Amino acid sequence: MSPEHSPVRARRRSAGLTQAELGLRVGVSRQTIVAVEKGDYAPSVYLALRIARELDAAVEQLFPLEEERS
Repeated sequence: MSPEHSPVRARRRSAGLTQAELGLRVGVSRQTIVAVEKGDYAPSVYLALRIARELDAAVEQLFPLEEERS
């Protein structure tokens, strides 16, 4: 998935947060948020939950399974 189509990126931008701000709020580096948005890094369940909670979204909205993307 390209970063432009990342549900995490879209929600983060809608929330008015930078990658660094989101990282700080969920306890990871900006680089980790970049990697999550690019799809280069699959977050742990705990990190996915923290990101979803911070962005007021369900985990399934931010991290859909491959077969659900079509």
